Amino acid sequence: MPTLRIEPRQDSATGLFFLEVFLPAEAASPFVSTAPRYASAAAAEQDLIATLTATANRPRA
Repeated sequence: MPTLRIEPRQDSATGLFFLEVFLPAEAASPFVSTAPRYASAAAAEQDLIATLTATANRPRA
């Protein structure tokens, strides 16, 4: 079963945080990155969890 790795990073230009998602977990470069818009690494991680939860709970047509 594939696993993923999520790493918060701080943007040096803005000081804001973003997330890098690696799939598979041992990949050298990220599969996708978010925009640097979070005040903290924890806020970035919580937003990703909320997004995944909302998407998983959305009714299917």
